[in-house]
Amino acid sequence: MDNFFQEAVNQARIGLAEGGIPIGSVIVHHGKILGRGYNKRAQQGSVIRHGEMDALENAGRQPARVYQESTLYTTLSPCPMCTGTILLYGIPKVVIGENRTFKGSEDLLKSQGVEVVVLNDPKCVHLMEEFIRSNPELWNEDIGEDG
Repeated sequence: MDNFFQEAVNQARIGLAEGGIPIGSVIVHHGKILGRGYNKRAQQGSVIRHGEMDALENAGRQPARVYQESTLYTTLSPCPMCTGTILLYGIPKVVIGENRTFKGSEDLLKSQGVEVVVLNDPKCVHLMEEFIRSNPELWNEDIGEDG
């Protein structure tokens, strides 16, 4: 398993241990992690702190070219909000742990020239299936559905 993807999985596990949704992410520029994060919506009472958004926030303010030369790793297919942020900053590649439990806006990313790699990692699938089964209300809230 790729070290950067493994770190995204580690971030997801931290979020789960804190009582949150197990989605983790890292943003990598030239072989160095700029930011890591995990879904903190439940922990922080936030409407936007998805794993990808948290990783980008933790990467901090960067010149546009840095994001345009980076890869975003995430354990779950990015939602429309996170997809919009990826497109806004011109991140050219997204590596996704799985898209079986939730398929976000991958087609939009691809249509805008973003390279999308879906690993279909069984550990990520299992982690999300267990979480969704145990926490359907929190999960539906996270993806903007009324469950």
